[in-house]
Amino acid sequence: MTHFLVTNDDGVFAPGLLALVQAIRQIPGCEVSVLAPDHNWSACGHVKTMTRPLRVRDVKLADGSQAFSCDGAPSDCVAIAIMGAIEKPIDVVVSGINPNANVGLDVTYSGTVTAAMEASINGKPGVAVSLDAPEHYDGELNFASAAKAAVEVIQGLLADTFVKIQQPIWNINLPYREDGQYKGVLYTRQGVRLYRDALEKRLDPRGKPYYWIGGEAPTGLMDEGTDYWAIKQGYISVTPLQMDMTNKSLLEILNRPMG
Repeated sequence: MTHFLVTNDDGVFAPGLLALVQAIRQIPGCEVSVLAPDHNWSACGHVKTMTRPLRVRDVKLADGSQAFSCDGAPSDCVAIAIMGAIEKPIDVVVSGINPNANVGLDVTYSGTVTAAMEASINGKPGVAVSLDAPEHYDGELNFASAAKAAVEVIQGLLADTFVKIQQPIWNINLPYREDGQYKGVLYTRQGVRLYRDALEKRLDPRGKPYYWIGGEAPTGLMDEGTDYWAIKQGYISVTPLQMDMTNKSLLEILNRPMG
């Protein structure tokens, strides 16, 4: 029996998490545990809390099922779950569903993705699932189609023995399709995310300055074969990630014999 841990960075009561949990429960012979942050940690990056205790509490999801919340970051939730906060050993960690895409260098900011990274650090396969929903969507997002499709992809990945042994990090991004009609699944590389951040300086009531990072929503380069390109073409993007960020080509140049 495969034991899945589900977490996210939007908080334990986020609708994307519930949709993912319900879809994973449909996998025959699986067990699902939930340990997720008690509030929104979006764009928190990879966090390891070591200067204070972490609190875990019993909660109920909207469908009445049991879950656990934690006052730590998504990566904290994964770490403590694997180390024993969830008593039964974890086999696979799935993080999401994030309501916005995590492509290109988003992976360094994303709590959704860094939760999957924490799984890999602890020797477990980690999967991040994100949805490219429209900015400022007017209405309630439908996560059901994305959850169903993502779980089908995850089942395929876990069925590959070689892939399972590698304990990779999988970054899955899906275009927003309420009808579940995707063009297919593409294995992609990280693309180039174009950020359009702007810094606004304001004054507090005492005249002291403070800063607010805002700006327009990010875009990306339409390079064929990348995660950003794939979701904009209507495909589900699956990108294998790794924790080793060594620039191997530069290292090889630096280590070339002189003369």
